[in-house]
Amino acid sequence: MNSKLELLTPTNSQLILIDHQPQMAFGVQSIDRQVLKNNTVALAKSAKIFDIPTTITTVETESFSGHTYPELLDVFPDAPLLERTSMNSWDDKKVRDALAANGRKKIVVSGLWTEVCNLSFALSALADTDYEIYMVSDASGGTSKEAHDMAMMRMMQVGVIPVTWQQVLLEWQRDWARRDTYDAVIDVVREHSGAYGMGVDYAYTMVHKAASRSSHTGQTLAPVKA
Repeated sequence: MNSKLELLTPTNSQLILIDHQPQMAFGVQSIDRQVLKNNTVALAKSAKIFDIPTTITTVETESFSGHTYPELLDVFPDAPLLERTSMNSWDDKKVRDALAANGRKKIVVSGLWTEVCNLSFALSALADTDYEIYMVSDASGGTSKEAHDMAMMRMMQVGVIPVTWQQVLLEWQRDWARRDTYDAVIDVVREHSGAYGMGVDYAYTMVHKAASRSSHTGQTLAPVKA
């Protein structure tokens, strides 16, 4: 069986987050940068729900890249940050060792920039190992839309599998009968999935008559004709 036909599961995949740092984000033009941060943090929260082994790597933090998004670090407050000098994470032995220690063949990748750090890591890992690379397109960004798109195409031509963050979340969940992760997944959807999350809130309160998840305690004042 072609292993790429296997769905992502909480037991067959791991996540690497590459260089989600301010200076790298400043250069992103392929996606709105606030959307990029939203998607990346959502992906990280998704991984935490399912206990997906997660590696966080950074480049030249003190010299020019700056510190990893605090919203991302808060998802994994105890995670080590694997600092590098090389733009290619595969060049750093700490990164290779961390991925190998996780023992998962399917590597979900989110990083900056798509055409440099993501691409070099993906091609090098594929060349040296039997890892499978799942590139999270909407939790990665390039210096232009063309740069991002061409990098995604180049990677896909050699077997990298393109995915989106919400696709990964729902693939890990797979079945709404899995109640142990149901509520946490719905919380991520509500907070990060835009219209889909709004729809979930609407269905819970207006259709199922659940209480609002807001802590608002103010009165609702009835209409008064002027």
